Amino acid sequence: MALKHEPTAPYHSAQDALRVLEAVARHTTGVTDAELARETRLGTERLTSLLLMLRREGYVEQVADGAYVTGDALARLSSAHHHEEALREKLQQTLNRLRDSVGAAVYISRYVDGEVKVTQYADSPATPAVNEWVDFRYSAHATAVGKSLLGQLDHNGRRDHLSRHKMARLTSRTITSDKLLLSRLEAQPPTVPVLDLQEYAVGTVCAAVPITAGSSVGCLALSLPLEHAHRLRQAADTLNRNAAPVLLSLAI
Repeated sequence: MALKHEPTAPYHSAQDALRVLEAVARHTTGVTDAELARETRLGTERLTSLLLMLRREGYVEQVADGAYVTGDALARLSSAHHHEEALREKLQQTLNRLRDSVGAAVYISRYVDGEVKVTQYADSPATPAVNEWVDFRYSAHATAVGKSLLGQLDHNGRRDHLSRHKMARLTSRTITSDKLLLSRLEAQPPTVPVLDLQEYAVGTVCAAVPITAGSSVGCLALSLPLEHAHRLRQAADTLNRNAAPVLLSLAI
């Protein structure tokens, strides 16, 4: 399966954050922000923003003299023995924080072995998750998650998926023409969130942004009840701006 690699802003942020993290890790006794700026060749404003994110995520810590050292979260994720468990916990913390900041249920989804799979999500009584009334594996054509994942595949990968899953009409807004769906996926810019405006379920709107790491296709998504549809685009933009920590966790 070939992928369409068009890196988004969160991808670049995660890559820059990895450079900073690697530089901090090389200095076991601590490193100043001035030294980090020289080593990473990042501008002051950019470096300051990345260090704030890395501190918030627990990947670096600032010690008494102001120098930076690696944090506990990095140590836990770097442990091969407990990596999967630590990664799941870290992603859940990030999802919980995203749920609260965007005011919506949020989801991580991956395209695994030719199928759509929601791997983790964070909801609450005030931000309920989508009722999965049709298995997400069979409704990629109608969901923001599915369309975001399919959009990251090449044309043959999309064709293959649609050949295995009939495009059923789930609501009056569902696209059931593979030609129309393929043309929309082709025209979708990678930096613009994919939307689902009651295509999967009446009364629910969703948005998704890509979080492709290496050869693994993924996306970050949110859902809102229809009465909050006026918040969808702003919430999606917030989700997109804050996707870097998720990508970073997946890359470590």
